[in-house]
This record gives sequence, C-alpha cells and structure tokens, in this order.
Amino acid sequence: MVNTRQKLREYLKQIKKNDQKGNKINAFLQLNPNVLKDAKRIDSKKNKGKLAGKIIGVKAAINVKGLNASCASKTLENYKSPYDATVIKKIKDEDGLIIGMTNCDEFCSGSSGETSAYKPTKNPKNLKLIPGGSSSGSAACVSANFCDMALGSDTGGSIRNPASHCGVVGIKPTYGSVSRYGLIDLSMSLDQIGPITKNVNESALLLSIISGRDENDSITQESLKLNLKEIEKIPKNITIGILDFKIQDQKIQELIDDKIKEAADKYKWKIKKIKIDHIDLAIETYYLLVYVEFFSATRRFDGRRYGKRIEEVAGPEVLRRILGGSEITKAEYLGRYYHLALKAKKLIEKEFERAFKNVDCIITPTVPRLPHKIGEKISLKDMYSYDALTIPSNLAGNCAISIPSGKINEVPVGMQIICDKFQEQKMLQIARSIEKI
Repeated sequence: MVNTRQKLREYLKQIKKNDQKGNKINAFLQLNPNVLKDAKRIDSKKNKGKLAGKIIGVKAAINVKGLNASCASKTLENYKSPYDATVIKKIKDEDGLIIGMTNCDEFCSGSSGETSAYKPTKNPKNLKLIPGGSSSGSAACVSANFCDMALGSDTGGSIRNPASHCGVVGIKPTYGSVSRYGLIDLSMSLDQIGPITKNVNESALLLSIISGRDENDSITQESLKLNLKEIEKIPKNITIGILDFKIQDQKIQELIDDKIKEAADKYKWKIKKIKIDHIDLAIETYYLLVYVEFFSATRRFDGRRYGKRIEEVAGPEVLRRILGGSEITKAEYLGRYYHLALKAKKLIEKEFERAFKNVDCIITPTVPRLPHKIGEKISLKDMYSYDALTIPSNLAGNCAISIPSGKINEVPVGMQIICDKFQEQKMLQIARSIEKI
C-alpha cells in the first residue's frame, strides 16, 4: 500500500530544491498549505478511492477551494477560490491529493509558457528552452517529477503542446466529455480540461475519474466508460491516417513517420494518406473565435466584484486578444467575422467526420517545430504556428493525445494521435500500443 505522506515528502523535497530556490523551474505558483494534513487523512482511511496515493498539480485556471486561481495574472492575484471545480471534487472524492497550483500563460493566452505574470516556466529537460503552453507548469511539474499527475486545460493545444516539449503524456478529451464548471475559460466553444501524466495508463486513470455528465455544465454528456484493463490490449485491423500537411521541420516529420512505420509493421496496422480540406484555415478560424469569446469572458474582470481591472494590469498577449475581440465585435460588423469563423469551424468538423469513416486514427507530430529559447524574439506568426497541428482537433471537438516519440538534439518530440468524438478507449489503446515499442 502506497504511503501518501512518505511520497509527498519526497516530492516536496524535490520542489524545494528545484522549483523554489536558485535556478528554479517555476512550475508551481502556490503549494497547498494543508497538503500534509490531507495526506494523513487519506492514509488513515480504510476504504481508499481509485486515486489514493496519487499526488496532483492543478493549472491555476481551475478552481480549488481555498487556493489561488490566479490564471497567472495580477488581475486575480488575490482571488481565493470559494469552491471546487467539478473535476477537483471528483478527484477529491477518489482520494487524489492536490499538491498545489501550477504556472501557466496568463489567462491561458500563449503557446510558450512565457506570458505568465510570475515569470516563465522553464523546460525541465532543458532549462534554457520554453516548456510550451499554456499549461506550462502542469507539464513541467510532471516532467520534473514534482508530482504524479496534473490537470491542464486545452483550447488549441494547451495540454498537448507542453506535453510534447516536456516529454510527457497529455490528453485533450472530446468536447463535452469533461465538465468545465470551475474552469476560468479562454474560449467557451473550444476549452476542455484534461490530464498530463508520465504514461498512457496514468492518463487513462485520471481521465476515467474526471469525465462524465455534470448538471453544472450544459454541454457535458455521458460518454462511454473507459475500461482500463482493455487499454493494454493491442487493437487489430487499425488503419492509421497520415495527414497530407507539410511542416517546417522535416526532422520532426521523419521521426514521427519512422515511429508510425515501426508500429504498423509490428502490429500489422495499415497506413493511409489522407487530406482534410479547409485545415489550412484552422489557425485563422481559431483566433477569431478565441478573440471574441475571450473578450466576452473578460468583461467580468472589471475590478468591482473581485480582482483588478484586467486592462490595467494584464500583459501584452492578453491585451492583444481583448483588443482583437473588441474590434471584431463592434456594432458595424454585426458579428459577421465571428459567424464566418463558426461556419469554417463546422466545415473542419465535417471534414474530420468524413476522414474517420476511412481511418481509425490520424497521427501527426504534436508540434511542428522544436521549442525556442526562453526570451528569444520570434514573430507572432511563428508563435501562433506552434498550435497548427493541435488546433484542428479543438475546432472539430475530437479527442487527441500527445505521447513522447523520441528526441531531436536531446529535446523531446511528441506524437499526436487523434480519434473521432468519444473514441477515447480506442485512442488510448493505440497510444499504449505505440508506447510499448
């Protein structure tokens, strides 16, 4: 039986040594002051839950009662959560231990982990490099072995992108499969909370706990229950779709192609090249939706009810999105651009539905380029292109996972496996089979 307190003390020792002093990773913004007391309570229970002994970090955009859901912004630096998000309640009900709140891009606005108001998170695999974003601290704390698991939120790749750069596993569940109640969202029509862990089985375990219908979130629906034992089975007669989409870094593509071929040869899976129309519109479509929905969501941060006025204290990326959303929603446009973006989103969704009639999954690199150095000046176009391969799954509402697939120049590279809506069981089986190689 796992001794939660003993394991916790080891993690706290690592955090003190590598995250809070000297050349720190800066993965955590706040540690749970009651964590030792909570661990003692879990250890003393006779009938323990499915997550007993699991120590979990939580992105600072998710409400945990009594802790600070700051969204890594000065806007909410003094905001203490008055309640638990639905996913947190489910974790606590199964005796998962919340160790603290993790750093992220400010209000989840970013792809690198650099826009946090509390300094960027560093990549544990190379402290000079970005960890990816926006769930930077969640991926980094798992990668650095500060905890067993973490929760992130994914709007256009915000779980998968840092999972890829930090060499861990990250899942964006099907839209509507996990409650967003208690998430301070970036974009209501795209966001999903999901797990970041050290391997596929751990991700499956955490996903099985947090998914399901929630009366507090009207878009949630009861999906098929995950059978954790079945994930170990190698699925037969699988057809892998290879996306006809050129990326800048051919070394990344070659690494992924080699891994796919290795899996196909070992398991006698088929490989089929596919084309998804309108996928070239994904980035433009995504940012139109995000700008408008983020602008709408931030109107509550007016400095009256709680926090500070967002326009007075937020960083440039947050202000860019607010300004963009403000312009797009001006009366003279009558919502024209937003509605056009919704139409494009629907077209991409239909294209994925068509593709999944011929293939079981689509496999791509998770991120089309290697991470840049922290503080390095790159163009806005290059920054936004980090999510070029992850955004389409959010627009279509599909499930997707990033798993480690190798390294280039000692930097982790992730493989993204995309499956149709509510096909998490199949996706996890395929991911676990590739992980075994």
